[in-house]
Amino acid sequence: VGPKLFQYVLKVLVQSVQLLYTLLRIDQPSYILLQQNPPGLPTIAVAWVAGLWWGSKLIVDWHNYGYTIMSLSHGRNHPLVLIAKWYEKLFGRLSDYNLCVTDAMKKDLWVNFKIKAVTLYDKPASYFKETPLDLQHNLYMKLAKDYEPFQPRYYRAVNASADRSAFTERDGKSGNVVKTRGRPALLISSTSWTEDEDFSVLLRALEDYERFIKEGAKLPALVCVITGKGPLKDYYKGLIQKLHFKHIQICTPWLEAEDYPLLLGSADLGVCLHKSSSGLDLPMKVVDMFGCCLPVCAIHFECLHELVKHNENGLIFRDSKELAEQLKMLFLDFATLEGKLHSFRENLRACQQLRWDQSWDQIVLPLLGNKE
Repeated sequence: VGPKLFQYVLKVLVQSVQLLYTLLRIDQPSYILLQQNPPGLPTIAVAWVAGLWWGSKLIVDWHNYGYTIMSLSHGRNHPLVLIAKWYEKLFGRLSDYNLCVTDAMKKDLWVNFKIKAVTLYDKPASYFKETPLDLQHNLYMKLAKDYEPFQPRYYRAVNASADRSAFTERDGKSGNVVKTRGRPALLISSTSWTEDEDFSVLLRALEDYERFIKEGAKLPALVCVITGKGPLKDYYKGLIQKLHFKHIQICTPWLEAEDYPLLLGSADLGVCLHKSSSGLDLPMKVVDMFGCCLPVCAIHFECLHELVKHNENGLIFRDSKELAEQLKMLFLDFATLEGKLHSFRENLRACQQLRWDQSWDQIVLPLLGNKE
């Protein structure tokens, strides 16, 4: 109740008391790791106070800045944003160790905050990997129960009990799973439906893709799956309902946790519309996609090149027109094992990137002197 500023201050005070009470009840730790800052208000200050009490070392893991996220809603010069910036700068300097997700953020932390940090790139967990065809088929059949795009395109013409999805079918005699002839391409994008992702860019690109097919381009039909939940989901679902595609189906399911990596490992192309509020962090969704050897088209921002290598493991676009042309180019060779889409996947398979636990052992443990 009351004015929003009063609500915000009260929320911070209550969270501070709750968090400090929780921290002081645990066994004395050697280190306190504040993982994935932001949110840093009131977390950094409370963790620092708890560290003083325990004599513990404080490690801050910078993924972005809280004040730049606040500025999306309030503007850069809003008093709350300026206070948040001062707060992060002050308490960030009080930490003993600092990790960050890009070299660009490492440089910015030093130049603007005088904070020395070590770059620890996000890495995919071990369960993000390519999905075997059998598991793909089981997933498609499961999703087909609730979502029409996963059902066979001519569903009414086939036996309803046939072991077939829009993408795969199981041979009744051998039991082998094969990809259906003339199957649609599966495009996936995950989102938290917030202001830093403009999904109208993808919708306009899909309109152009539909037009390419109507004009005679030999392109596959497209199933576009957008996962996640967030404040702007209903707004974009309203825009999607106004679109009338003949060759494109859009699906916005909420997936079970174990199904998300399976779907990434089954898709043909990922699309990322994440734009960093600071221009200094990298989208974790692309990291997970690369763990599944899934090529990506990602919208450009300042340090994206540290993750997406244009024309090597994916493509970078700046607007809907460029994305539409990239979709056209990538899917023209969809039915063959040739073209950019296949070479991107092969490059991802060949790079054999580190997984999370290996990266931690190589970068963080030496920082701590291998004492733990």
